Amino acid sequence: MNLIAVDVGTTSARAGVVTRDGVMLARTTHPIQLQRVGADRAEHQSEDIWAAVCSAVRTAVTEADVDPATIAGIGFDATCSLVVRDEAGAPLSVAPDGAPGWDTIVWLDHRAREEARALTASGTHVREYFGGSFSPEMEIPKLMWLKRHLPEVWARAGAMYDLADFLTFKACGSAARSQSTLTSKWGFLAHEECGWDPDFLRMAGLGDLVVKARLPETAVPIGSDLGTLTSAAADALDLPRTCRVASGMVDAHAGALGVLGPYTKDSDSVDRHMGLVAGTSSAVVALSHEPRRAKGLWGPHCGAVAPGFWLNEGGQSASGAALDYLLSTHGAAGTHASVIDRIAEMRAAAGAADIAPRLHVLPDFHGNRTPYADPDALGVISGLSLDTSFDGLCRLYWRTAVSVALGVRQILETLGTAGYTIDTLHVTGGHTRNPLLMELYADVTGCVVRELPHADAMILGSAIGAATAAGLYPDLATAGTAMCAESVTRIPDPARAARYEKDYAVFLKLHAQRQELEALL
Repeated sequence: MNLIAVDVGTTSARAGVVTRDGVMLARTTHPIQLQRVGADRAEHQSEDIWAAVCSAVRTAVTEADVDPATIAGIGFDATCSLVVRDEAGAPLSVAPDGAPGWDTIVWLDHRAREEARALTASGTHVREYFGGSFSPEMEIPKLMWLKRHLPEVWARAGAMYDLADFLTFKACGSAARSQSTLTSKWGFLAHEECGWDPDFLRMAGLGDLVVKARLPETAVPIGSDLGTLTSAAADALDLPRTCRVASGMVDAHAGALGVLGPYTKDSDSVDRHMGLVAGTSSAVVALSHEPRRAKGLWGPHCGAVAPGFWLNEGGQSASGAALDYLLSTHGAAGTHASVIDRIAEMRAAAGAADIAPRLHVLPDFHGNRTPYADPDALGVISGLSLDTSFDGLCRLYWRTAVSVALGVRQILETLGTAGYTIDTLHVTGGHTRNPLLMELYADVTGCVVRELPHADAMILGSAIGAATAAGLYPDLATAGTAMCAESVTRIPDPARAARYEKDYAVFLKLHAQRQELEALL
């Protein structure tokens, strides 16, 4: 038997055909529309996303050359974007200008900054399960913004979904919501008898949310079977009606399951392992058997990745995006590959010396998620000259890559304050195709790095959920162990440790100085 796993990102939908042993037979990508207005506003069209998903699935099955009748289950993961529908199930525009069809506020949309700050200042006890503060990337602040700024849309709303839950609804008609999405983005406390805290919702001005969003009283665990495909979905996906639909997941959580799933068998050591799901942004995920709290970490979220485990999540709002930004704005033309190759030549010629020792960067071009939980944070580049050459671009790229790795080290130290003793990083995502970043993750953090160069952890995590929902395995831990991907191990080079210790000291000083400067403004 085979499985379908769907991963919806910011600009595309990916579909993979995966065997019950975790082997990916085919993986295809279909673009999705993204409407950006300035730095803080971004919208999707959910119907466009569903069409892209269906196209990607059909193409993947064709390329895998498998009989659709062998597809036993399908799993979905997606960005934590907010889908808004009316009573009849039609899209409601979330665009301030009312542009039709744009019914989804994208995860990276920061229009709800004020609402997030107000919710953080409210002192609600729910805040304890979100690292002490709320982000505009979460759904509750976005919902507050929607009710405040588009009251006519709120009045017409009949259902609201995290994107992953919307996709499972489209697939099988189930109104169930995942423990992954509700606990991490909606303020649902799955460990309490009543998961929705009415005082919290009233404080947020969302006393009618449960009714308006058509939210259930409980959240379904990861790996749950939500039922079979509807006739319409089976036709659109070109899959059999018997295909089981697994509960959805936030994309980073699916990535965490893909890399950490095998370690849930050994609860005594799972907290030594950290998942780094790294692409445009980076999500850092860690699991424990008991709730652990630290300022600047999202969570602890009960059962967000696997039953019986609590999730803590940190991250960088711009990691790959910071490097993309440099390439797109610098006067010297360059690609990631050409710049990385030239950096290798420059470092070889310099020997033990750094190629840009006076250049330092804070890559917070879209805010700082961990440890400062500051969506208003801005990037800093210290040590610029008038050099506009290609080598000048390479030096700036090099130091920005170093700063991204230094940010991961800072997140590791934040996890340490919550009781984690991380010694192994499991890295997946686009950064595994960047040898410079992979070297730096090991050398800067001092951790053993395990890359998954031939696997897509989000696809794998969703496939693990699908395999469990389809009954191919009795539980997620068994499925994760049976389906785990081969990794490549990278050991840190101690010869470079002293240099990065100095860089880290400067990195922390720059953060402190930025905060001091902003306090004067």
